[in-house]
Amino acid sequence: MFPLRISGLCCQPNGRTVLDGLDLELSGEGISVILGANGSGKTLLLRLLAGLLPADGGTIRWGGAARPDGRLAMVFQQPMMLRLSVHANVEFALHPQALSAAERNARTNHVLARVGLAHRTGDCARLLSGGERQRLALARAWAMRPRLLLLDEPTASLDPSATEAVERIIREIRTDGAKVLMSTHNLGQATRLADDVVFLADGRVQEHESAQRFFARPQSAAARAFMQGELPWRIAFEH
Repeated sequence: MFPLRISGLCCQPNGRTVLDGLDLELSGEGISVILGANGSGKTLLLRLLAGLLPADGGTIRWGGAARPDGRLAMVFQQPMMLRLSVHANVEFALHPQALSAAERNARTNHVLARVGLAHRTGDCARLLSGGERQRLALARAWAMRPRLLLLDEPTASLDPSATEAVERIIREIRTDGAKVLMSTHNLGQATRLADDVVFLADGRVQEHESAQRFFARPQSAAARAFMQGELPWRIAFEH
């Protein structure tokens, strides 16, 4: 799947250009964090990579191939839970894989223990708290042993304690060998998790640097303004 090479990627949902010739290359290691103002295309880029939307132009190459090898998972800001138990929500995701029932059960129990939900295994998933749901969504993705994990602002609606738990799990998934590509609007979170930063503005990648270098000295004016909380709103009035 790697290197992941994106060339000239364009997307115009509802006729509005959001991604306009985006170029990006990612290795198969570490946590890459996507930053950018609201509407810059962070979520859209993740959905395009997940195959949930078609691009209007450009190419995505997965280690030279036109498609990923299947070892890809995505966790959304508000994950959907099946009307089943916590255990069944994870095990269901494993059915497409060539695993026996015993293997699915063992892998499910293992990841639920890793995310701190072993004691909730028989409970209905829809009765979990927001933080528990997000941990379950991560367990569901982790059980698939993805080579690439896409995360769309996974802690946007969580309190600090739940956020800390989710960040710990993300680090463990990275340590297990998955490449993580995640969007966030939380600069503190980005500094804690990112190995490298992808900054989007005007439909393109304005910067792709190591996290240390990016946060020490962003090169583009858009990135500096974003870091300082000074991005202007441009409103056109009709005359």
